[in-house]
Amino acid sequence: MKSTFLTTLLLFIALAISAQDEYNASAKYPYGRLNPEASKQTGDYAHLIGTNTCKSTQRNPDGSWQKTQDMKWIFKYILNGYAVQDEAIKADGNIGGSIRQFIADSSKWYVHYYNNQFPTPTLPAWAGEKKGDSMVLYNKQKAPNGMDGYYRITFGKISKEGFEWKGEWVDLTEKIVYPTWNISCTREESDE
Repeated sequence: MKSTFLTTLLLFIALAISAQDEYNASAKYPYGRLNPEASKQTGDYAHLIGTNTCKSTQRNPDGSWQKTQDMKWIFKYILNGYAVQDEAIKADGNIGGSIRQFIADSSKWYVHYYNNQFPTPTLPAWAGEKKGDSMVLYNKQKAPNGMDGYYRITFGKISKEGFEWKGEWVDLTEKIVYPTWNISCTREESDE
């Protein structure tokens, strides 16, 4: 009798745990899956999910542009399909990533960024939303001359084939725009 109860209890616990992990990455779905119970906006990144082959170009402090670097950018669903995580691996060894969560109360995406070059106890966060066919995110940032503004990130031209990404400093009115980083990606592999 005790053995049957214990077996039933262990089976129940195993099923409960697997249900909490049903939409995370697995052998069948290496990039995880969107949880149908998640906010519909969690699907805003659906065409980025998978491995993307990219070309990355950043601006130097003197205003000139660096040589283009190869990069892999991998997106997957995490937190049982309620959020999106990415990892960007550049040819120079710089690796960065983000955790992306949509918060319905504010109707915004919040993106927390981290990388191997500049570890920090507090992760910087961008906030934004989908605007038309683009995802636009902002983080308050002063210009080198002290002017108030934002670092604006835009995911654009999003399709099953790939996407474009750009990072720009903009003033508070977004009339002054200073591009600092461009990335062009082709989708290489996905679960679709």
